[in-house]
Amino acid sequence: MATLTTRDESLSDHDSSSSSITVPDSSRSWMSNLSFGSRRSSISISSSVADTASICSTAHEKPHKANQAAWQAIKQLRRVTGRVGLDHFRLLRRLGSGDIGNVYLCQIRNPAVGLPQCFYAMKVVDKEALAIRNKLQRAELEKEILGMLDHPFLPTLYAEFGASHYSCLVTEYCPGGDLYAGRQRQPGKRFSISSAKFYAAETLLALEYLHMMGIVYRDLKPENVLVREDGHIMLSDFDLSFKCDVVPELLRSKPRLEATDRQKSETTSFTPLNFCATPIHPVLSCFSSSNKKKKATITTTIREHVDGQDCDKEVDTELVAEPINARSKSFVGTHEYLAPEVISGQGHGSAVDWWTLGVFLYEMLYGRTPFKGENNEKTLINILKQPLSFPRIGVNSSKEFEEMVKAQDLISKLLVKNPKRRIGSLKGSVEIKRHGFFKGVNWALIRSIKPPQVPSDLCKIRSRTHIPKLSKKERQEPYQIPCHFDYF
Repeated sequence: MATLTTRDESLSDHDSSSSSITVPDSSRSWMSNLSFGSRRSSISISSSVADTASICSTAHEKPHKANQAAWQAIKQLRRVTGRVGLDHFRLLRRLGSGDIGNVYLCQIRNPAVGLPQCFYAMKVVDKEALAIRNKLQRAELEKEILGMLDHPFLPTLYAEFGASHYSCLVTEYCPGGDLYAGRQRQPGKRFSISSAKFYAAETLLALEYLHMMGIVYRDLKPENVLVREDGHIMLSDFDLSFKCDVVPELLRSKPRLEATDRQKSETTSFTPLNFCATPIHPVLSCFSSSNKKKKATITTTIREHVDGQDCDKEVDTELVAEPINARSKSFVGTHEYLAPEVISGQGHGSAVDWWTLGVFLYEMLYGRTPFKGENNEKTLINILKQPLSFPRIGVNSSKEFEEMVKAQDLISKLLVKNPKRRIGSLKGSVEIKRHGFFKGVNWALIRSIKPPQVPSDLCKIRSRTHIPKLSKKERQEPYQIPCHFDYF
């Protein structure tokens, strides 16, 4: 499979000026009468009952969204109506388009009393068109992956449903746009070192979680890193990802007994940890659900028990959940972000995400990707053969110069052309988080850090998007939808 995207295919805003149709008989099933533009087909939306049930059951419990109004509104809608469907939403405008569908800004037509009107992003996929292009499996995999996720820096699948031959995924709306557009607004079209570190750190945590879940992302680029209302990031677009098996492993180094042994302990090889607590198991959510049977949790401090030694002695431990045995030969991605092993076609694994993290950080700091050529073919040749170099940029202080040196060192280790020698290829995010560039980052409390930029408050967003309010008569009228989605 060969799937490549270019910068020209990045998300862009479009006015949704298309006409609409009305379901003629509200007493009949609106789905059975639905048609979109000139595309007419007797094919109805059909997802396997098992898949739908699995996704719905997963979507019902999202601890990270427990206190959010948008999530409560969806849960309330499901409780009252027994389902969530396209007729419950009003499409406001198109936010952007991708390789397999369009994304629309939408809101619930009749929200529950006492809950604010919330905005959502709805990805609409034409299953019939994708089947012709042999890309239907990608859309199904993205839906499956979204149903698995529960992380602060990854999207939440609020609802999933079908309409005719269209599949709809309702997720969070990020009013801050993407980091590619955000970079264009910066002085010199590049982020400061502190801003780049913030976005890279949150992106790293998102990739860490994906790898722990056995998901290789493969499509990291600024266009796919969205900014939430609170200024923190959210990765998007999982149609190029692939799933694999991964077994999280808790590793330890020898305890540091004296200060003179510190250098030795830093180079000590890591071995599987035997400890007093019960064995560790993969955890699908960072929080446990109160109304479900509690699963094994991961403690940050592990006590070692070694041949009669006190079990209370603390040792350095690391959680490694890197799918190092994952392999794929698919030729997918964006030209400027492709890893050498993807281009060569020899097979690639999770290390491709660390390559793309290096390209991502480079672009954030320097305003361009490191191997961009005159055309796509030249870009691919540069990735395979051209050595990494850094342009000269001005710095304002010695501290900033030191930070830039650390950033260049990390980028150099991420952009090693041999994936086996690339940082993160063996221990994943553990190695990268230890790098000097991220020194001082409080990983456990990163959501408490003030983001470099916070999008405008909701009232400004409401005025900027020109969203009219529905009158009581309009709310009671038959459901209307755009007659043509203009996907491809």
